[in-house]
Amino acid sequence: MPHSNRTPIDLAVIGGSGLYKFPGLENTTRHSVDTPYGPASGDVVLGNFAGMRVAFLARHGESHSLPPHRVNYRANVWALHSLGARRVIGVNAVGGIRADMGPRVIVVPDQLIDYTHGRTTSYCDVDGAEVRHIDFSEPYTDSLRRRLLAAARAAGVAAIDGGCYGATQGPRLETRAEIARMKRDGCDLVGMTGMPEAVLARELGLEYACLALVANFAAGCGDEAEISIEEIFAHLAAATAEVPRILAEWARA
Repeated sequence: MPHSNRTPIDLAVIGGSGLYKFPGLENTTRHSVDTPYGPASGDVVLGNFAGMRVAFLARHGESHSLPPHRVNYRANVWALHSLGARRVIGVNAVGGIRADMGPRVIVVPDQLIDYTHGRTTSYCDVDGAEVRHIDFSEPYTDSLRRRLLAAARAAGVAAIDGGCYGATQGPRLETRAEIARMKRDGCDLVGMTGMPEAVLARELGLEYACLALVANFAAGCGDEAEISIEEIFAHLAAATAEVPRILAEWARA
C-alpha cells in the first residue's frame, strides 16, 4: 500500500451533498492524485484547521457533477490514503427513517446494510490482486465514533449515538415500499454514498466513521405528502453548518 513522507495528515474529511468546500481551511494546497483506479472526484485540498492538518475531498466533485452510483470510491479512498491520511470521516446527507431522526438531526451510525448494486466494492477486484476477506462485523471504527460524539457534545451539538445506515443506489429517492422494507430490515437512516466507501477504507486499514446529516424524512416516514428538494437543501445547509464546530472540538480533544 502507498505511504507518504509529507506532513502527517491528522484527519481526512470526505464531503457529501452540500459540503463541497471545507469552511475555515487555511493555507491550502491542491493535489491531483494519480491512482491505479482512475481519477478521484477532484483534487484533494490540504490545509490547516483548528491546529490540525486536514485533507478534504468533495465526494460528488466541487460542482456536484457526480451522482452517487458514478463516484469513483476506490480512487477517492486511495487518494487520501496515498497522501498519508489514516483517519477518515465521511460526511453523508441522509434521510431519516427512525422517528427521532428527522430533518437537521446529526447521527453517528454504528451499523449499515448495503442495498447498492453494480458498484466496484473492493480493491481485490483487480486481476492478480490478493483476495482478502476482511472482518466487517463493525463497519465503523468505534474509537473514531466515540471521539466524534464527544466533540459534538463539547460543541453543544446534539448528535445521536448509533443507528443503522441503509445504502441505496440513487440518484432517485426511494419509494414508500422500499423504505418500509428497509425499516423492517432494521435501517434507521437511508443514504446513497455510505457504501462502498466504508469497506474500501477498511481494506486499506484506515479508521473510518460516518457523520450523517439528516436532510429529510424518508418516504412515508414524515408528515409530508411529497419530499421537497428545496426543503432538503435548506435542512442540509443547517446541519452542514455544524460540521466545522464539531471538528474544531475534535481538534481540541
